[in-house]
This record gives sequence, C-alpha cells and structure tokens, in this order.
Amino acid sequence: MKQIGFLGLGVMGLPMALNIVKGMGQAIVGYDTMPERLEQFTAGGGKAVSDPAEIYRTCDVILQMLPTHATISASIEQAVALGKPGNIIVDCSSAAPDIIQSLYPKVKAAGMSLLDSPVSGGNPMAQAGTLAIMTGGDKEAFDAVKPILSCMGKPVYTGSSGSGDVTKLVNNMIGGAILAAIAEGYAFAAKAGIDLQTTFDATRCGFAGGPMYDNKVPMVIHRNYTPGARVAVHRKDILNAKHYAHKLGVDLPVTDVVLNIMDWMNDNGHINEDQAAMVKYFEDKMDVTVGSED
Repeated sequence: MKQIGFLGLGVMGLPMALNIVKGMGQAIVGYDTMPERLEQFTAGGGKAVSDPAEIYRTCDVILQMLPTHATISASIEQAVALGKPGNIIVDCSSAAPDIIQSLYPKVKAAGMSLLDSPVSGGNPMAQAGTLAIMTGGDKEAFDAVKPILSCMGKPVYTGSSGSGDVTKLVNNMIGGAILAAIAEGYAFAAKAGIDLQTTFDATRCGFAGGPMYDNKVPMVIHRNYTPGARVAVHRKDILNAKHYAHKLGVDLPVTDVVLNIMDWMNDNGHINEDQAAMVKYFEDKMDVTVGSED
C-alpha cells in the first residue's frame, strides 16, 4: 500500500486529509505549522509529524493544500530534492497555471510526477467529501491517485500540466461573477423595498437558481458572513486569472468588475468574511441595509 502524505491542514486541507484517512482506511501522514491542527488530525486517525521532510522522504504520494505561490513552489522543490523516483506530487492549492507548468519539467526530470489538482466547493463540501476536483498532468499519474482524490470529491482529468489550474480559474471567474450579481440583485431588492425572503422563494427555482444561489442568498438575507469560503481566498484566484490573462494577451472585463468589488472588501476590512459579504459593497453604493440578523 502506498504511503500518503498531506501538507497543509487548514480550513480546507484538514477535512480533505481526514476524508482520505476514512476513505483509504489507512493512517496517512500529515503536517501543518499550527499545533492545534495537528492535534485535530491525530484525533481523526491521521499520523502527525513535526517536520515536513519526513513526508517528502517517506511518502509515495504527496498532496499539498498551501496558501501562497512561494510555499507551493518551495514545497514541490523540497519534494523533488528529498523524494524518490516514482513519487506523485499532487498540488491541491489554488495556483497560477504557469507556476505548476514551470515546475513540471524539473519534477519529471527527477523521475516523479506532478499533478495540478485544485478543488472547489469550500469548507462545507470539503467536510462532506463532495469537492469538485480538476486535475491536470500525466494521465497515468492521475489514474494512479484517482482513488485517493475520490475520497475528497469528484475528480475529473482536465488534460496536460496546468490545465487543472486553468479550469479552477474558469470556475472561480464564473463563480465571482455570480456572487457579484447576487449581491447587487439583493441590494437592489432591498432598496426597492420588497421582501428578501419572498424574493428568494420566488426566484430560487428560476433561471438564476442553483447551488450557489441556495447557499449564499440565505446568508445575505440573515447577514451571516461567517466564512465558509473567504473573499480573500477567492480574490487570490481572481488575481491569478488576471495574471494568466496577461500572459495570454486577453482582457477580462467581467472579472475586472469582480476584482474591483473584492479590492473594496479588502480596503474596508471585510476580506476575511464570507463571499456573501460582497453585498456590503452594494450597500455602500446604494445607501441601503440588506437583510437582518434576526
């Protein structure tokens, strides 16, 4: 049985790793910089280590869910330096496609495989094991780790190296536009003086409806901005999309609007709230309060 390691046991990474423990029926090895997360991982049946080098040296499959391009790149470099031929590195983080594409040849030269395998669905779907998983890289490596990825959600092979990250950017560009439209629509409804719950009941089964609508609109109505998916994390993907669009030589006018809203959220201290809090931008612009906490 292959030894599995997981780096980055945060809001998303911890439930993802624990679902692998449950699904694979083995105590996978995990590392995080926060001791309390290691304790939670151990309590869930994982094997915590205090040094990530142990994962790089001993594990055949190394999954990582890391926050920045610097940490993503440094971890992959270490996995190559300390690991062995045949290892499969799976980056589940949200990264700009060219970051993974630049590392792919170095990993291949070491006799290893690198998959870009970002996820979508936020903490609720991470806990439920129902994440959307978009994976680029060598098909043989994907087939080898698909049973592991399936413990966390629904993996789909997207093509060559970097394609998983591109697919994730497409997902979050569209998701950001929908979130902005929801926020604007419900601020408009509040300004017009119509009942928000009635608006939701009347529209949720219409063309605007869907899983995101069902998830976010009640949060807007009840002013519940407890993060299931933080604006900060989504904004990082929007910035990655802008970065890659520049490389492709194209404009993203709708994404520019979303980034403007998220920049306002950042400038006004709301960046770590749930995406539903984007309604605050429109509250400010329309001089209206949307929903109530009671």
